[in-house]
Amino acid sequence: MNFPLYIAKRYLVSKKSHNVINIISGISVAGVTIGTMALIVVLSVFNGFESLVTDLFNSFDPDLKITVKEGKTFKADTLPEKTLKSLDGVKRYTKVVEENALLRYKNKQHIATIKGVSEEYEKLSGLDTMIVSGDLQLQKKDVNYAVLGYGVAYYLGLRLGDFANPVSVYVPRRTARGAPLNPASAFNTRIIHPSGIFSIQQDFDTKYVIVPLRFARDLLEYNNEVTSVEIGLYPGASLEQLQKEVKKLVGDSFEVKNRFQQQELLYKIMRSEKWAVFLILSFILLIATFNVIGSLSMLILDKRKDIGILRSMGASNKLIRQIFLVEGLMISLSGAILGLLLGALISWLQIEFGLVQLQAGATFIIDAYPVEMQLMDFVYVFITVFLIGIAAAWFPVRQISKKYLQA
Repeated sequence: MNFPLYIAKRYLVSKKSHNVINIISGISVAGVTIGTMALIVVLSVFNGFESLVTDLFNSFDPDLKITVKEGKTFKADTLPEKTLKSLDGVKRYTKVVEENALLRYKNKQHIATIKGVSEEYEKLSGLDTMIVSGDLQLQKKDVNYAVLGYGVAYYLGLRLGDFANPVSVYVPRRTARGAPLNPASAFNTRIIHPSGIFSIQQDFDTKYVIVPLRFARDLLEYNNEVTSVEIGLYPGASLEQLQKEVKKLVGDSFEVKNRFQQQELLYKIMRSEKWAVFLILSFILLIATFNVIGSLSMLILDKRKDIGILRSMGASNKLIRQIFLVEGLMISLSGAILGLLLGALISWLQIEFGLVQLQAGATFIIDAYPVEMQLMDFVYVFITVFLIGIAAAWFPVRQISKKYLQA
């Protein structure tokens, strides 16, 4: 066995001449354990929320979205629709028209974005899993229906099944008609009956109303124009490869964005928040390791006679420093291993039993804090604790040379 490791293990577990050293050593291990455990638990919760938000957004955002670089709309037949649909891995090809509109239901009003979608959207999108009331039905023969976000429905005070009071939709006319002094002539107005209510995330719930493409085009006086084309892929399809192929097919006049790029700011903020919290907790862990410095300093004082004996037996200064450096690392790493195990245990209990509930309760889509453990988090935390442990152990060990190792 490595000699410094052997001596360091004896020092770690043996009883010291002063009981306070044992107490401080225990506090040092406990401090590192708690700090490490907190890092694992907090990072796992961030992972859980990130996965939750990603899953929710995936039910609304398409795998790929094609928009024109200049302008707002473009002719649908500008794109090679048949070729795009025939690409290996493409599940759905949806034409989309989006525009802000004023909604009115009874005596309440709300400004929202109407999203007109073609027929395949109803069957192949993931929005049906987010319906909280009613059904995902957009058209039946010649009748048009709307699916509203939960927030839109709330602001309108909407009640499903109230066929006597449809939702009125107002948008400005593209061309001025009628008497110039009549404000009503400046708007196109259509009515539509709601068939369902979806809930994804507040930004979507308070903004979107899904309607048939034919309804949106009629309201906006469009013929073959669209504002975007959404492409959904089969599970297992190569998103990166298909994005490159689609870009090549549509040309430089169009942008092709994947899900991350469509919500790029949100995902960057989430990642930044996670690593900001990681740095803050690492700083707290650094402060906790000051106990290691105190514990190791007192141990060195307690073992002055041992240092003298080791020197008389021929031990080099380097060997003696290694013993106490390994001792400091063992304190830090024992706390790190315990913290990793406790953090994994707490995270597993939260995943399995949902011990910590969300205050929102029934008003949110989940009842308990979401948790997802990732292997790389454990690796990063262990490396962080290891580096902090080396720094904490090196300071008191360096002082040995000045006080006890002089010839």
